[in-house]
Amino acid sequence: MSPRRSYDQYCSAARALDAVGDRWTLLIVRELLAGPRRYTDLHADLPGVSTDVLASRLKDMERDGLSTRRRLPPPGAAYVYELTARGRELLPVLQALGAWGQAELGERRPTDAVRAHWFALPLTRALEGEGLVEVRLEEGDFHLWLGAQDGPVYGDGPAPGEPDARLELDTGTCTAIARGETTVAGAVRAGRVTVTGDGTLAKALREG
Repeated sequence: MSPRRSYDQYCSAARALDAVGDRWTLLIVRELLAGPRRYTDLHADLPGVSTDVLASRLKDMERDGLSTRRRLPPPGAAYVYELTARGRELLPVLQALGAWGQAELGERRPTDAVRAHWFALPLTRALEGEGLVEVRLEEGDFHLWLGAQDGPVYGDGPAPGEPDARLELDTGTCTAIARGETTVAGAVRAGRVTVTGDGTLAKALREG
């Protein structure tokens, strides 16, 4: 565990950065918003992070009360990391950073990695209502729990049960939504997003 560094400034922003300002910390939070994750899963979905840095950041996050580590019962018997309630409070911080950073996205570079579930946070900003939403992209499937207070905000793969709405769209449309170039309702009206499902959320999306 690295020694805790501080800006030594009596300012709430500085204190927050003492805890989450290190490189990779907020991106680890982004991954853990999906719920408990194994170390190997985190490493796979954080391309570019070294094993030493990832291990150090996870220990720092445990020390600072942002995450915990627990062992799964058999037959899993693996350790998983998950956010505490304090860690989950960083969701609006990441959403605000994403909204601020959407102007920086530009065109995808050849060196840019991408994972389908990285579009989850922009969509939680863009979608209104509550319920389980399944999203299908050519990059893969993921699902969102809109209005989630406790527990995961999104998850990789198909929804664990019948979703309230299912969205099918291409990555270009999802990127345009993430950049703020269009809204979900606008993309639905333009035929760029297909909405299926019988829930209130699906009906609201189809009606725009």
